Amino acid sequence: MASSADHVAPIESNGAKRQFETPLRSEEGSRGSYRFKNKRMKNGHAVGSQVLKTNGSTEEVLLEDVTALIKKFNLEREGKDVSTKLPEKFSEIQVTIKELSSTGDGLGFQEASDSDQVYAVPFTAPGDTVTAKIFKHFEKEKYSMADFVKVSKPSPHRDESLVKCPYFSQCSGCQFQMLPYDYQLQHKKSIVERAYKNFSNLAPELIPAIGDTIGSPLQYGYRTKLTPHFDGPPDSRRSDGRNGIKRSFKEVPTIGFMKKGTRITMDIEDCPIGTDAVRAGNKRERKRVVDTLSSYHKGATILLRENTQRIPKEEYNPSVEKEDPDAVDEDRGAHIHRKTCVTDPNARTVEYIDDFRFINPAGSFFQNNNSILPPFTQYIRSHILPSNPGHKIRYLIDAYSGSGLFTITLSSLFQSSLGIDVSSSSIKSATENAEINGLTPDRARFIAADASKLFASITSPASETVVMLDPPRKGCDESFLRQLVQYGPARVVYVSCNVHTQARDIGVLVGGMKGVDGGCGTGEGCYELESLRGFDFFPQTGHVEGVAVLRKKEGKAGEEKSENGVKEEVARDAAA
Repeated sequence: MASSADHVAPIESNGAKRQFETPLRSEEGSRGSYRFKNKRMKNGHAVGSQVLKTNGSTEEVLLEDVTALIKKFNLEREGKDVSTKLPEKFSEIQVTIKELSSTGDGLGFQEASDSDQVYAVPFTAPGDTVTAKIFKHFEKEKYSMADFVKVSKPSPHRDESLVKCPYFSQCSGCQFQMLPYDYQLQHKKSIVERAYKNFSNLAPELIPAIGDTIGSPLQYGYRTKLTPHFDGPPDSRRSDGRNGIKRSFKEVPTIGFMKKGTRITMDIEDCPIGTDAVRAGNKRERKRVVDTLSSYHKGATILLRENTQRIPKEEYNPSVEKEDPDAVDEDRGAHIHRKTCVTDPNARTVEYIDDFRFINPAGSFFQNNNSILPPFTQYIRSHILPSNPGHKIRYLIDAYSGSGLFTITLSSLFQSSLGIDVSSSSIKSATENAEINGLTPDRARFIAADASKLFASITSPASETVVMLDPPRKGCDESFLRQLVQYGPARVVYVSCNVHTQARDIGVLVGGMKGVDGGCGTGEGCYELESLRGFDFFPQTGHVEGVAVLRKKEGKAGEEKSENGVKEEVARDAAA
């Protein structure tokens, strides 16, 4: 058999002119753009919108925190001269950290300097004095990005004995391993508070006291999905594919995750925030890549997804040899949960949330911290309906329903539930999951539709309906929010992995939407924020999940629209 190297295309072929070549990967800059980049936030819903004023991007969030810190600094030093001279790029300076930003970076000022330039330094805590290496100045915005080098004087909040990963302070995955968990939860509460202060455009009296962040039962060993990767051969180019060129690896590439603030892939042999099954799968897959390296001609991403087999205790025999030697057995009371790691994105994996069972393609989206899902879904169950027993709510609309997590776990509270998602494959999984959990179509059904045009087909009376929202990081678009306001459900529960776009969208629901009448007058807000708090799906990181519960205000006399009037407006906007 010919080796894979025999099939590598030559660099030049018969003198033919080749298409444009990109640089060698080995020569690409390690930073790329110095600005934060998140493909999922590209072209956010604020682009071109007259209503949505922010994309909730990392850059916008950091700038708000920087501006607030500078204002505080200048108030403290009122009347004193401020230096405008900045240290040279790539120089090392001493920085005293004043606070944690909502991005997870520490923010501070240069020691022995009168400058009000803020330095964003990862892996730091308020009270730290650290050595930091500057790699980019943003002079107009008055902040600089710097790499963490070492701690010169530790903060009282810092506890190095808590760190469980040898790659911490380099790998981009975790930011807070050196901080006690209670401190992490307090910080995440402040992230929610700042999000609503900076991005909701609401008066403080319209925002309720933020509840304490609900912690994860597991602070390590919780991630049921990891996706390490490796880059292509050093002599490869991004243009190789379109030029028909195949390269070969001459040595084993680094396999893992990005070094903080760079495009450099670190070699990560183990990740302690992964579950035991996922960590075992990582070890196995790293060996497989080495053993089959000749079959690879470019970089790849490795899927590591946990799968659960539930075995009744009476049927469990620990002496019987497991089919998968890496399987991990966990005692869950009446059952044993046998955990394995699946790497085929098209294979199907099983998750249990209490007694609910979900089956999904391994490569599809599902929440990655199973340990927090029972208290999380129970919290939503206890808040989705009004506290008064005489309410008339009977219907649930689950927009952005995915594979049915909320539609199914909340179904027993409603006469009927409707899940809607743009993805037909998600709708297929959700329909199967409803059947698996004993729900007939009259109790829970799913349709594929663009969420921005879904309300025209809704038949349940708005006054008897709750709308559940769990959009992507970008949040809801203007068209969707307009239709939601016009439909006017009795309650809205908004779950978000980006509390900044959540705050922006809820600002529209509570503060009003220009030119739109939701029953309280044109441009008037028709909702009140009933409760707001965070959930910590990703301990040791700067991420927090937000849960906001809204109730509709009592409509003003004479301004309530008929059901038909609302439907006509929604249909007209959807058609437009």
